[in-house]
Amino acid sequence: MVKKTVADEYEMYRVQKLGFLGRKDKTGIVYNQNITLKGIPEEALEYQVNGKSALEWIIDRYQVSVHKSSQLRNDPNDYSREVGNPRYIIDLIKRIITVSLETNKIVANLPALEIIE
Repeated sequence: MVKKTVADEYEMYRVQKLGFLGRKDKTGIVYNQNITLKGIPEEALEYQVNGKSALEWIIDRYQVSVHKSSQLRNDPNDYSREVGNPRYIIDLIKRIITVSLETNKIVANLPALEIIE
């Protein structure tokens, strides 16, 4: 039996660039070469802020990048280490999906807005 080290765990959950399964297939996310998340309900993409779903925002932002002019490196994996949780990003994605679905339910059950003129 091979014992996993803490470094192995961080490497297992390391993100380089997230992406949906395909241009039109948003039911899953390729997390990294080890992990693909599947079964994402389409309704999770319906909760949008400024024309983009919360899930799409995370996919766009949570990737390793280098700012062109300053050459500063942005690596979301650093925060996983800072908080001591190698699964931080994958758990965040799961929470974003849950919040999106629950928000949709709440909004759907709100009473109609009465405007008195």
